[in-house]
Amino acid sequence: MNEKKQLGMLTFAKDLPNICSLLGLFCTVLAIYFAIKGNFPASIIGMLWAVLFDWYDGIIARKMKGRTKEQGVFGVQLDSMIDIVSFGLLPAILLLSYGNYNIWFIPGAFLIIAANAIRLSYFNIYGLIDGKTYMGLSVDNNAIILAFIFLFENLFQHATFSILLYIIIIILSALNLSSIPIPKFTGKWVYVLIVYVLVMTSFFGYQLWR
Repeated sequence: MNEKKQLGMLTFAKDLPNICSLLGLFCTVLAIYFAIKGNFPASIIGMLWAVLFDWYDGIIARKMKGRTKEQGVFGVQLDSMIDIVSFGLLPAILLLSYGNYNIWFIPGAFLIIAANAIRLSYFNIYGLIDGKTYMGLSVDNNAIILAFIFLFENLFQHATFSILLYIIIIILSALNLSSIPIPKFTGKWVYVLIVYVLVMTSFFGYQLWR
């Protein structure tokens, strides 16, 4: 009996949906870099574009024909690994940096990463509830909500906003792990996301250049 040839890892990396996923990871790396440097507007921009690429890798995968089962499985695993970095690790670093790396912010940072790891592991086993509904808040919404919260940063003193950010992180972690049914935003919602990302990029970009 002939055994199926095992493909090299980089063969999967050349798959178009996975390239899209990796572009999102690159945006996340930039966002992490700027968060560590304390450049929060730039970090938010990177985080938002990571969300957009995260949405589009699935769209591309569904539209492509002729993908093998192995490519599909690999893409799901790659997307899941990147999601932990983009929507768990990045918000954690954002919180730590904004909190001036105060030791009391470590529990919040751990919580958002752990919540993402648990949720994504659970999702990889059970998937959607009925094909159109998530159990709990999808992790990519963490970035969308955090970006919106940062619109109001200038209304607060730094210390006050850091506490607000901490509270939001805890709430997001709880929602990620909740059993609340939340509709999956698909179809025309991608155009809403595109507009949202472009508008927010313009807003935070203006903050960088003013």
